[in-house]
Amino acid sequence: MEPIADEIQRLQSCINDLIGVLAIPAAWSGRGSAQIVETLLNALMGMLRLDFAYAWLKDPCGESPLEVVRFAGPLDLPDNPQEMGHLLRGWLGDDSQKWPPRVRNSIRNSDVSIAPIRLGLQDEIGVIVVGSRRDDFPEATERLLLNVAANQAVMGLQETWVLSAQKRVAKELDEKVAWQTRELTAANHELKKEITERSRVEENLRQSESFLLEAQRLSHTGCWKHDASSGTVTISPEVHRIFGIKPEENSLTAEFFFSRVHPADRPGEERKYARALSAKADFESDYPIVLPDGSIKHVHNTGHPVLNDRGDIVEFVGTVVDVTEQWQARVKLEKALEEIKRLRDRLHDENLALREEITRSSMFEEIIGCSQPLRNVLVQVAKVAPTDSTVLISGETGTGKELIARAIHQRSHRSARAFISVNCGAIPHSLIASELFGHEKGAFTGAMQRRAGRFEAAEGGTLFLDEIAELPMETQTALLRVLQEREFERIGSTEPLKVDVRVVAATNRDLSSSVRNGTFRQDLFYRLNVFPIHLPSLRERADDIPLLVEYLIDRYGKRAGKNFKDIGKRTLELFQAYHWPGNIRELQNVIERAVVLSDSETFLVDESWLKRETTYESSPLASASPAADDPEKALIEAALVKSRGRVSGPSGAAARLGIPRQTLESKILRLGINKHRFKS
Repeated sequence: MEPIADEIQRLQSCINDLIGVLAIPAAWSGRGSAQIVETLLNALMGMLRLDFAYAWLKDPCGESPLEVVRFAGPLDLPDNPQEMGHLLRGWLGDDSQKWPPRVRNSIRNSDVSIAPIRLGLQDEIGVIVVGSRRDDFPEATERLLLNVAANQAVMGLQETWVLSAQKRVAKELDEKVAWQTRELTAANHELKKEITERSRVEENLRQSESFLLEAQRLSHTGCWKHDASSGTVTISPEVHRIFGIKPEENSLTAEFFFSRVHPADRPGEERKYARALSAKADFESDYPIVLPDGSIKHVHNTGHPVLNDRGDIVEFVGTVVDVTEQWQARVKLEKALEEIKRLRDRLHDENLALREEITRSSMFEEIIGCSQPLRNVLVQVAKVAPTDSTVLISGETGTGKELIARAIHQRSHRSARAFISVNCGAIPHSLIASELFGHEKGAFTGAMQRRAGRFEAAEGGTLFLDEIAELPMETQTALLRVLQEREFERIGSTEPLKVDVRVVAATNRDLSSSVRNGTFRQDLFYRLNVFPIHLPSLRERADDIPLLVEYLIDRYGKRAGKNFKDIGKRTLELFQAYHWPGNIRELQNVIERAVVLSDSETFLVDESWLKRETTYESSPLASASPAADDPEKALIEAALVKSRGRVSGPSGAAARLGIPRQTLESKILRLGINKHRFKS
């Protein structure tokens, strides 16, 4: 009974496995080929207690085949599906009589039974290979299960392929329909655009025709056409107006228009038009026409032949322009030019006579005077200005050194470029290098961005360095390099910049003494002192005081809205007697103050102003000052005495000396002057 029971149990197990295999396709719905094969291999591994299972499946679209491998335990077999497939093809061979083959396992010293399952009649779908170390594998029931599984796989894969093909075809159809829909939509859109564009073109054509007629009316231009076969002339409305054609007149022939040409010009115009017809060439002509009322107009007529394929003239087209206004304007212009030429010739002689005087009196703008010391300076300016030589201007404060520098620039070939002025004494020593050469972003605290210096701003022009003696020693070194090498570096940069700048320097100090004292570089002094110009003080050019007074009274009087008819005799004597320590700048300040306070038409100055100046100049405090050996220090201390220690303000020492407050503060600090001791 036990064998029968075992057989019944085995059959029952086989039936269950068969039912399980038949039930597998239910899980394949909507799945792809890879999922079907993986599901089938997993089921077979469990049902048949396999040691491995391998599947090789073709791709219906011609892509790379699908390979899958599963293992139940450790085997000396490759786990890579491609390598496993290559190994199995070597084991299986082509002899179908030896199925299932037995393959020797070299590690476990045992054999493995291999059973292939062909998918499709000619393996057109693929193959599944299963293996087990059981000697009786595969049994008849296992082979049956494998065949059923193969059939189920074939049906499932074919169904999947058919569905995929259907989806692919449906997708292609959808894409084709969508594409055709887009094409039809685009074609419909283009058709609408074409209709709209045609309507717009027609409207534009109507507007253009209207604009053309209006343009012809405004520009006095008409168009005409002469038909060669019929001889008919067609004209635009503007031609009717130009030729004064009345409604009852017949203007369809060329003879009519020739009849309007001035009798003196008609034969020539007829010959010119005949030559154009004969030569089939363009023509252009200007002639007068006589209207029925006897008035004369001038017209400009142009024509162009239109030829057919044989080269014969079909018609002549052209334009006619009423140029009467232009002709009249040209006649007037020619008369005006004749008059201008006559006047020009007349003025030329006067210009030659006055040129020398103008040169002497006006070539230096606000440099007023005719004294010999000033003339000597102007001669030097005229000689050095056309060159590129470095100029050093020396002289007391207020003598007009910047005016001389500007005169040099304006008469040089650099006059069209910038003139940059820098007061070296008005800039803190810590910032003077950045001011002259510029700096890079982050070069020092507060350098938030790159900044170009004054040398870059003056490229191609002139840089005026006033109070050059105030430059710190390190900046003098950089300036010397610019003068020698024509290049410099921005603060915080290592890249040299080339520069083409003419340097004009000025000082109110003795640079030779500064060189001896070690506060000014000797080599820089030599580079600056190429062409020295010394400006005389106002007391050295006393002959210029009347001219300067007259000029300054006129200038400040116009600003204040006052008109002075004469200058007080005593005032002029005071001006000429005073020695003017502040030079022209002090003279300007005194005159401006007097203009503001004056209420009469005679210019007068309070005599106490100049007497007080003299008193303070000769006071014991001033003469006993230890600054007597330094003229600049003595001058500043004298101004502080007069202003009672005040530096700024209308009555401060800076205003008396005619220099900026910052400059005076810098000089006071440098010279070690205690300004507080002058306060009372």
